[in-house]
Amino acid sequence: MWKSRHHLGHFSQVSNFVDLAAMALLYFASMQHHSNNIVHSALLNALKPLARLLMKASVGYREFSELSKCAFVDVATNDYGLRGRPTNISRVAVMTGLTRKEVKRIRDKIAGGNEIQTSKVIPPTEIIHQWHSDPDFLDKNGTPKVLSFDGADDSFTALVKRYGGDIPPGAMRTELKRVKAVEENADGSLVVKRRHVAPIDLDQILEASIGRGLFGLAHAVNHNVSVNDVESDGWIQRLAWTSRIRVEDRQRVRRISRDRAEEFVTAVDDLFSAYETIYPDHIEDTPTSAVGVGVYYFETDEANTQFFDLQNGG
Repeated sequence: MWKSRHHLGHFSQVSNFVDLAAMALLYFASMQHHSNNIVHSALLNALKPLARLLMKASVGYREFSELSKCAFVDVATNDYGLRGRPTNISRVAVMTGLTRKEVKRIRDKIAGGNEIQTSKVIPPTEIIHQWHSDPDFLDKNGTPKVLSFDGADDSFTALVKRYGGDIPPGAMRTELKRVKAVEENADGSLVVKRRHVAPIDLDQILEASIGRGLFGLAHAVNHNVSVNDVESDGWIQRLAWTSRIRVEDRQRVRRISRDRAEEFVTAVDDLFSAYETIYPDHIEDTPTSAVGVGVYYFETDEANTQFFDLQNGG
């Protein structure tokens, strides 16, 4: 039994100990909050140009959200299992923040090979699709009608009210004209010009840019934050940048950068080709690996300061 607690040192004073413990919790909570803010800032900065790309391809948030869920559930299931078994549903729910019911739905979807299928599409895509398929908006030959903007059961306004959710018909018309899916005649009637909102060639470009380019960069970043010694085990990940190029010099810098980057990529491609053909006898079951080196150039103006703030630790 303690007779005089003040003789046992500073931490024997219960009130002081509680105060210091609370301060420690607040400190670590503050550090965690600061760390999360850095990650969130970096992620938001990267997502903005990606959002521009996706909207050009007519991929909206709902589709992006569904695909993101598939990615999170797939990684949590396959990368964090114990004793060689997939992670159970409850742990996946804890790790991803999804409900167990949602995790099960997504896992069933992945197991069925349907992870890239999204039932939710952006409203403009749905409007174009229904304009080509709903009998009320087709002529006797099955061709999409020229629609008056409003005033009739088969008007553009009626089409939007039926399939566009709460989107105002005027806003839908503006967007479809912007992406050149619709043309407006002098009398205000509307003609559908394309079956798809996004051009097919844009889809192919984005497949290469996102499916390979962003995949490769994200894969390299993930590898480098996972290894113990980046110098010996890390993959090359370098970025040269400056915020002091004069606007009148950008075209020249762009041209020189392109020339030098193309020389480098050609040299790397020659290296890969050499290793593909270095062995005279190819054995069918010989293990192989996919490797790549990505190079890109970018510009941004002074108004877009987030990139430089991140580089400076802001």
